[in-house]
Amino acid sequence: MSDSYVTGTPELPEVFRGSWARRTGLLTEGELRGPKVRRLFQDAYARADVAVTHELRCRAAALIVPRQAVLTGRSAATVRGVDLAKPYDPVEFVVPEKYRFGPIVGIHVRRTAVGRRQSRHWHGIRIARPARITLDLVLRLSPRKRGWARRLREAVPDLDAFLRAIHVRFRTLVAMFSRRRNRGIRLAREALQMVDLRAESPPESETRVILTLADYDPTPQHPVHVGRHRYRLDLALRRYKVGIEYDGTWHNEPEQRRRDQARRAAIIAEGWIMITLTRDHLAGDHHHILELVQQAVDARAVMRG
Repeated sequence: MSDSYVTGTPELPEVFRGSWARRTGLLTEGELRGPKVRRLFQDAYARADVAVTHELRCRAAALIVPRQAVLTGRSAATVRGVDLAKPYDPVEFVVPEKYRFGPIVGIHVRRTAVGRRQSRHWHGIRIARPARITLDLVLRLSPRKRGWARRLREAVPDLDAFLRAIHVRFRTLVAMFSRRRNRGIRLAREALQMVDLRAESPPESETRVILTLADYDPTPQHPVHVGRHRYRLDLALRRYKVGIEYDGTWHNEPEQRRRDQARRAAIIAEGWIMITLTRDHLAGDHHHILELVQQAVDARAVMRG
Protein backbone atom coordinates (compact mmCIF):
# COMPACT_ATOMS: atom_id res chain seq x y z
CA MET A 1 0.00 0.00 0.00
CA SER A 2 1.31 3.45 -0.86
CA ASP A 3 2.28 5.67 2.06
CA SER A 4 0.01 8.30 0.51
CA TYR A 5 -2.92 6.37 1.93
CA VAL A 6 -1.97 7.38 5.48
CA THR A 7 -0.87 10.96 4.87
CA GLY A 8 -4.17 12.57 4.01
CA THR A 9 -4.93 11.76 0.38
CA PRO A 10 -8.64 11.36 -0.48
CA GLU A 11 -8.37 7.62 -1.20
CA LEU A 12 -8.45 6.67 2.48
CA PRO A 13 -10.56 8.91 4.77
CA GLU A 14 -9.84 9.51 8.43
CA VAL A 15 -12.53 6.94 9.29
CA PHE A 16 -13.80 4.20 7.00
CA ARG A 17 -15.40 0.78 6.90
CA GLY A 18 -13.01 -2.11 6.53
CA SER A 19 -15.42 -3.90 4.20
CA TRP A 20 -15.46 -0.83 1.93
CA ALA A 21 -11.65 -0.61 1.89
CA ARG A 22 -11.36 -4.27 0.91
CA ARG A 23 -14.11 -4.05 -1.70
CA THR A 24 -12.51 -1.05 -3.40
CA GLY A 25 -9.05 -2.58 -3.29
CA LEU A 26 -7.55 0.11 -1.09
CA LEU A 27 -6.58 -2.32 1.65
CA THR A 28 -6.16 -6.05 1.99
CA GLU A 29 -7.31 -8.10 4.96
CA GLY A 30 -3.72 -8.25 6.14
CA GLU A 31 -3.27 -4.48 5.88
CA LEU A 32 -6.39 -3.97 8.02
CA ARG A 33 -4.54 -5.85 10.75
CA GLY A 34 -1.33 -3.89 10.17
CA PRO A 35 0.17 -0.78 11.78
CA LYS A 36 -1.09 1.79 9.26
CA VAL A 37 -4.70 1.66 10.41
CA ARG A 38 -6.47 1.46 13.75
CA ARG A 39 -9.59 -0.63 14.42
CA LEU A 40 -12.16 1.38 16.37
CA PHE A 41 -15.22 -0.86 16.12
CA GLN A 42 -16.30 -3.95 14.27
CA ASP A 43 -15.73 -3.03 10.58
CA ALA A 44 -14.92 0.62 11.47
CA TYR A 45 -11.35 1.88 11.24
CA ALA A 46 -9.27 5.06 11.33
CA ARG A 47 -5.97 5.91 9.76
CA ALA A 48 -3.16 5.38 12.27
CA ASP A 49 -1.88 8.93 11.83
CA VAL A 50 -5.15 10.42 13.12
CA ALA A 51 -5.46 11.17 16.85
CA VAL A 52 -8.28 9.25 18.52
CA THR A 53 -10.84 11.59 20.04
CA HIS A 54 -14.37 10.85 21.12
CA GLU A 55 -15.69 12.79 18.12
CA LEU A 56 -13.56 10.65 15.78
CA ARG A 57 -15.03 7.50 17.33
CA CYS A 58 -18.52 8.98 16.94
CA ARG A 59 -17.88 9.50 13.23
CA ALA A 60 -16.57 5.95 12.91
CA ALA A 61 -19.60 4.55 14.73
CA ALA A 62 -21.88 6.53 12.40
CA LEU A 63 -20.62 4.35 9.55
CA ILE A 64 -22.00 1.13 11.05
CA VAL A 65 -25.17 2.08 12.94
CA PRO A 66 -28.60 2.25 11.23
CA ARG A 67 -29.20 5.41 9.23
CA GLN A 68 -32.04 6.28 11.61
CA ALA A 69 -29.72 6.22 14.67
CA VAL A 70 -29.40 9.46 16.64
CA LEU A 71 -26.14 10.37 18.37
CA THR A 72 -27.03 11.71 21.80
CA GLY A 73 -26.10 11.94 25.49
CA ARG A 74 -22.48 12.54 26.46
CA SER A 75 -21.35 11.74 22.92
CA ALA A 76 -23.50 14.43 21.31
CA ALA A 77 -22.56 16.91 24.05
CA THR A 78 -18.87 16.28 23.37
CA VAL A 79 -19.34 16.72 19.61
CA ARG A 80 -20.98 20.06 20.40
CA GLY A 81 -17.91 21.14 22.39
CA VAL A 82 -18.86 20.18 25.95
CA ASP A 83 -16.31 17.52 26.86
CA LEU A 84 -18.37 15.06 28.86
CA ALA A 85 -16.97 11.91 27.20
CA LYS A 86 -13.38 10.71 27.17
CA PRO A 87 -11.95 9.36 23.89
CA TYR A 88 -12.73 5.70 24.59
CA ASP A 89 -16.01 6.13 26.48
CA PRO A 90 -18.96 4.32 24.85
CA VAL A 91 -20.52 6.15 21.90
CA GLU A 92 -24.17 6.77 22.75
CA PHE A 93 -27.10 6.40 20.35
CA VAL A 94 -30.85 6.05 20.45
CA VAL A 95 -32.65 4.14 17.69
CA PRO A 96 -36.34 3.59 16.98
CA GLU A 97 -37.90 0.65 18.79
CA LYS A 98 -38.25 -1.47 15.64
CA TYR A 99 -34.51 -1.64 15.01
CA ARG A 100 -32.49 -4.49 16.51
CA PHE A 101 -28.90 -3.32 16.29
CA GLY A 102 -25.84 -4.63 18.10
CA PRO A 103 -24.48 -5.25 20.54
CA ILE A 104 -21.14 -3.84 19.41
CA VAL A 105 -18.32 -3.30 21.89
CA GLY A 106 -17.81 0.41 22.48
CA ILE A 107 -21.29 1.47 21.34
CA HIS A 108 -24.24 1.94 23.70
CA VAL A 109 -27.69 1.89 22.09
CA ARG A 110 -31.08 2.60 23.66
CA ARG A 111 -34.32 1.93 21.80
CA THR A 112 -36.86 4.70 22.13
CA ALA A 113 -38.84 7.18 20.06
CA VAL A 114 -37.11 10.36 18.93
CA GLY A 115 -39.15 13.06 17.22
CA ARG A 116 -37.78 14.22 13.88
CA ARG A 117 -37.47 17.79 15.15
CA GLN A 118 -35.35 16.58 18.05
CA SER A 119 -32.39 15.82 15.79
CA ARG A 120 -30.63 16.95 12.62
CA HIS A 121 -28.43 15.36 9.95
CA TRP A 122 -24.86 14.54 10.92
CA HIS A 123 -22.33 12.38 9.01
CA GLY A 124 -24.95 10.22 7.33
CA ILE A 125 -27.02 9.69 10.48
CA ARG A 126 -28.57 12.19 12.92
CA ILE A 127 -27.42 14.05 16.02
CA ALA A 128 -29.75 15.12 18.82
CA ARG A 129 -30.58 18.77 19.30
CA PRO A 130 -29.72 20.38 22.66
CA ALA A 131 -33.04 19.75 24.43
CA ARG A 132 -32.97 16.07 23.51
CA ILE A 133 -29.31 15.78 24.55
CA THR A 134 -30.29 17.21 27.93
CA LEU A 135 -32.96 14.54 28.37
CA ASP A 136 -30.67 11.69 27.34
CA LEU A 137 -27.91 12.80 29.68
CA VAL A 138 -30.17 11.47 32.43
CA LEU A 139 -32.05 8.66 30.69
CA ARG A 140 -28.69 7.09 29.72
CA LEU A 141 -28.14 6.07 33.35
CA SER A 142 -29.41 2.56 33.94
CA PRO A 143 -31.45 2.12 37.16
CA ARG A 144 -30.33 -1.50 37.31
CA LYS A 145 -26.72 -0.52 37.93
CA ARG A 146 -27.17 2.63 40.04
CA GLY A 147 -29.43 3.77 42.83
CA TRP A 148 -31.46 6.96 42.74
CA ALA A 149 -28.93 9.12 44.63
CA ARG A 150 -26.01 7.71 42.66
CA ARG A 151 -27.70 8.55 39.35
CA LEU A 152 -28.44 12.10 40.50
CA ARG A 153 -24.78 12.50 41.45
CA GLU A 154 -23.85 11.54 37.88
CA ALA A 155 -26.63 13.33 36.02
CA VAL A 156 -26.66 16.78 37.62
CA PRO A 157 -22.96 17.57 36.95
CA ASP A 158 -23.50 16.68 33.28
CA LEU A 159 -26.58 18.89 33.09
CA ASP A 160 -24.81 21.77 34.86
CA ALA A 161 -21.88 21.65 32.44
CA PHE A 162 -23.96 21.20 29.28
CA LEU A 163 -26.59 23.83 30.02
CA ARG A 164 -23.95 26.30 31.16
CA ALA A 165 -22.27 25.98 27.76
CA ILE A 166 -25.27 25.41 25.46
CA HIS A 167 -28.28 27.67 25.84
CA VAL A 168 -31.60 25.87 26.13
CA ARG A 169 -34.72 27.54 27.48
CA PHE A 170 -35.57 26.05 30.83
CA ARG A 171 -39.29 26.21 30.12
CA THR A 172 -38.69 24.21 26.92
CA LEU A 173 -37.00 21.48 28.97
CA VAL A 174 -39.72 21.47 31.63
CA ALA A 175 -42.41 21.08 28.96
CA MET A 176 -40.48 18.33 27.20
CA PHE A 177 -39.75 16.39 30.39
CA SER A 178 -43.36 16.70 31.59
CA ARG A 179 -44.71 15.06 28.41
CA ARG A 180 -42.35 12.08 28.44
CA ARG A 181 -43.16 8.69 29.92
CA ASN A 182 -39.74 7.09 29.48
CA ARG A 183 -38.23 4.82 32.05
CA GLY A 184 -36.20 7.10 34.31
CA ILE A 185 -38.19 10.26 33.54
CA ARG A 186 -38.97 10.92 37.22
CA LEU A 187 -35.26 11.04 37.93
CA ALA A 188 -34.75 13.31 34.92
CA ARG A 189 -37.33 15.77 36.24
CA GLU A 190 -35.69 15.86 39.66
CA ALA A 191 -32.23 16.27 38.13
CA LEU A 192 -33.49 19.17 36.02
CA GLN A 193 -34.82 20.93 39.11
CA MET A 194 -31.38 20.61 40.74
CA VAL A 195 -29.49 22.28 37.87
CA ASP A 196 -27.54 25.38 38.85
CA LEU A 197 -25.58 27.19 36.14
CA ARG A 198 -23.34 28.85 38.72
CA ALA A 199 -21.52 25.55 39.24
CA GLU A 200 -18.01 25.62 37.79
CA SER A 201 -16.87 21.99 37.98
CA PRO A 202 -18.36 18.47 38.06
CA PRO A 203 -17.02 17.73 41.59
CA GLU A 204 -18.62 20.93 42.84
CA SER A 205 -21.92 19.89 41.27
CA GLU A 206 -21.70 16.40 42.72
CA THR A 207 -20.98 17.76 46.19
CA ARG A 208 -23.97 20.07 45.86
CA VAL A 209 -26.21 17.09 45.08
CA ILE A 210 -24.93 15.20 48.13
CA LEU A 211 -25.65 18.18 50.38
CA THR A 212 -29.04 18.93 48.83
CA LEU A 213 -30.21 15.34 49.26
CA ALA A 214 -29.19 15.63 52.93
CA ASP A 215 -31.49 18.67 53.30
CA TYR A 216 -28.77 21.29 53.36
CA ASP A 217 -29.11 24.35 51.16
CA PRO A 218 -25.73 24.92 49.47
CA THR A 219 -25.13 28.08 47.43
CA PRO A 220 -22.58 27.79 44.59
CA GLN A 221 -19.89 30.43 44.06
CA HIS A 222 -20.86 32.44 47.14
CA PRO A 223 -18.92 35.75 47.42
CA VAL A 224 -16.98 36.62 50.56
CA HIS A 225 -15.57 40.13 50.90
CA VAL A 226 -12.37 40.50 52.89
CA GLY A 227 -11.12 44.08 52.83
CA ARG A 228 -10.54 44.98 49.21
CA HIS A 229 -10.57 41.34 48.16
CA ARG A 230 -13.60 39.47 46.86
CA TYR A 231 -13.31 35.69 47.17
CA ARG A 232 -15.76 33.04 46.05
CA LEU A 233 -16.54 29.80 47.85
CA ASP A 234 -17.29 26.74 45.72
CA LEU A 235 -20.25 26.08 48.00
CA ALA A 236 -21.56 27.89 51.05
CA LEU A 237 -24.02 26.95 53.76
CA ARG A 238 -24.90 30.57 54.44
CA ARG A 239 -27.11 29.83 57.42
CA TYR A 240 -24.17 28.29 59.26
CA LYS A 241 -21.40 30.33 57.65
CA VAL A 242 -19.70 27.13 56.47
CA GLY A 243 -17.69 27.11 53.26
CA ILE A 244 -17.01 23.94 51.28
CA GLU A 245 -14.40 23.77 48.53
CA TYR A 246 -13.08 21.07 46.24
CA ASP A 247 -9.35 20.89 45.53
CA GLY A 248 -8.35 19.12 42.32
CA THR A 249 -4.86 17.77 41.79
CA TRP A 250 -3.56 21.12 40.52
CA HIS A 251 -4.09 22.52 44.03
CA ASN A 252 -1.16 20.34 45.13
CA GLU A 253 1.31 22.58 43.32
CA PRO A 254 3.37 24.47 45.96
CA GLU A 255 2.50 27.97 44.75
CA GLN A 256 -1.20 27.17 44.44
CA ARG A 257 -1.20 25.53 47.86
CA ARG A 258 0.34 28.67 49.36
CA ARG A 259 -2.32 30.84 47.73
CA ASP A 260 -5.10 28.55 48.93
CA GLN A 261 -3.83 28.64 52.50
CA ALA A 262 -3.56 32.44 52.54
CA ARG A 263 -6.99 32.85 50.97
CA ARG A 264 -8.68 30.45 53.35
CA ALA A 265 -6.98 31.98 56.37
CA ALA A 266 -8.45 35.34 55.36
CA ILE A 267 -11.93 33.82 54.96
CA ILE A 268 -11.69 32.02 58.32
CA ALA A 269 -10.69 35.33 59.92
CA GLU A 270 -14.05 36.65 58.71
CA GLY A 271 -15.80 34.00 60.83
CA TRP A 272 -16.24 31.20 58.29
CA ILE A 273 -15.64 27.52 58.98
CA MET A 274 -13.93 25.93 55.98
CA ILE A 275 -14.11 22.34 54.71
CA THR A 276 -11.78 21.18 51.94
CA LEU A 277 -12.69 18.11 49.89
CA THR A 278 -10.57 16.13 47.43
CA ARG A 279 -11.14 13.40 44.87
CA ASP A 280 -10.74 10.79 47.62
CA HIS A 281 -13.76 12.18 49.47
CA LEU A 282 -16.02 11.90 46.42
CA ALA A 283 -14.67 8.46 45.48
CA GLY A 284 -15.48 7.06 48.90
CA ASP A 285 -18.59 6.85 51.03
CA HIS A 286 -20.40 10.17 50.75
CA HIS A 287 -21.50 9.81 54.37
CA HIS A 288 -17.99 10.91 55.36
CA ILE A 289 -18.62 14.22 53.59
CA LEU A 290 -21.85 14.65 55.51
CA GLU A 291 -20.05 13.88 58.76
CA LEU A 292 -17.54 16.67 58.08
CA VAL A 293 -20.37 19.07 57.31
CA GLN A 294 -22.33 18.09 60.41
CA GLN A 295 -19.24 18.58 62.57
CA ALA A 296 -18.87 22.11 61.16
CA VAL A 297 -22.57 22.84 61.72
CA ASP A 298 -22.31 21.58 65.32
CA ALA A 299 -19.20 23.71 65.87
CA ARG A 300 -21.11 26.76 64.66
CA ALA A 301 -23.94 26.02 67.08
CA VAL A 302 -21.43 25.90 69.95
CA MET A 303 -19.93 29.25 68.85
CA ARG A 304 -23.33 30.85 68.85
CA GLY A 305 -24.03 29.50 72.30
